[in-house]
Amino acid sequence: MVASLQNNAPHEVVIIGGGFGGLYTAKTLAKANVNITLIDKRNFHLFQPLLYQVATGTLSPADISSPLRSVLRKSKNTQVLLGDVNNIDPKAQQVILDDKLVPYDTLIVATGANHSYFGKDNWEEFAPGLKTVEDAIEIRRRIFSAFEGAEKETDPEKRRALLTFVLVGAGPTGVELAGAIAELAYKTLKEDFRNIKTSEARILLLQGGDRILPYIAPELSEVAAVSLQKLGVVIHTNTRVINIENDTVTFKQGNEVKKIPSKTILWAAGVKASTMGKVLTERTGVECDHAGRVIVEPDLTIRGYKNIFVVGDLANFSHQNGKPLPGVAPVATQQGEYVAKLIKRRLKGHTLPQFHYNDVGTLAMIGQNLAVVDLGLIKLQGFVAWVFWLLIHIYFLIEFDTKLVVVIQWAWNYITRNRRSRLITGREAFVEAKTVNNSVQQPSVTPL
Repeated sequence: MVASLQNNAPHEVVIIGGGFGGLYTAKTLAKANVNITLIDKRNFHLFQPLLYQVATGTLSPADISSPLRSVLRKSKNTQVLLGDVNNIDPKAQQVILDDKLVPYDTLIVATGANHSYFGKDNWEEFAPGLKTVEDAIEIRRRIFSAFEGAEKETDPEKRRALLTFVLVGAGPTGVELAGAIAELAYKTLKEDFRNIKTSEARILLLQGGDRILPYIAPELSEVAAVSLQKLGVVIHTNTRVINIENDTVTFKQGNEVKKIPSKTILWAAGVKASTMGKVLTERTGVECDHAGRVIVEPDLTIRGYKNIFVVGDLANFSHQNGKPLPGVAPVATQQGEYVAKLIKRRLKGHTLPQFHYNDVGTLAMIGQNLAVVDLGLIKLQGFVAWVFWLLIHIYFLIEFDTKLVVVIQWAWNYITRNRRSRLITGREAFVEAKTVNNSVQQPSVTPL
């Protein structure tokens, strides 16, 4: 169905999701002659690229979050609704919430993605991923509780398990987490404890492919690997995890199966699209890929429905080079801006050429003064890349006060080499009983 864009009634635009794609669509339409309703189950926009710094105590959740109503307060044509979308009715052109029906002329779905365990969802209990504020707080609790538990533990094997950190997946999230935990163990915390040497911690990074950061240039991937190893991270490539349970990771390297006890196992190995992909399939017949991403047309609409757009991590856009665009903030941002411009053009009876992503490069932080940046023809590493990484992330933060707070926090952390957000909070304030009284199951372990 295609809504009429040239009539006297106000054109109703509904956006599901307040991430980069949804928010930039709304911001670009702020002065257009449309009514906008942005719906999200959270009342804030989360800057996910910096979640790992919340998980490792560098920043607090508020430092990387912006209330949606605050961000859009000057957009007088926009209202924000807090709610969870259950369904859509494309024929009636309605979005269905628990307690409300929201009509639309144009619908933009930008609900993002979650972490994927490739069919092993029971692993999530033992190896949390990093997609939400709650994930970051839980990971932070596990990391710092492990050091606290080791401080009291007298059994060498149990202490070894407490000081072993295993990260599954060596994309940007896994690499950045590994580097941050290594800096914690070998630098930040080294004088904070009396009964343990935090430098005895082991940080293991497991990668299924033959190199870390597989979407970056091979030479930069090698630089990143060497930099991580200098920080103390042990990298295992061509490694496939086959089980996670009872504080133990079982993985396969070639024909050899190995097990490693660890009280802190973190997942960064894959993502799957939000459940809105399935809803769209059921309601419109649109196809999804193996990760649940919606196959979109060259203009980011879905087949048969020119008034329904899908942007960001939920979209599989393969019209540029035959491969889906990566699930990164610049892709979602550019797609949101494109959709907004297309809507404005349609209101005037015109259209736009198909969406084209201007690749701004791939980058990853390794540690303080260490990063890699792949801009295509230009490749940066070390301190220069680190500064570039900082500037890019500051640029993409939404509000000025958020940018200022993060800059101040980073400057203070750089000068003092301290992390002031090392709070143990969440479902369990302490793991005292679990750590001291419960036995860590010791399987037959092949030495690493």
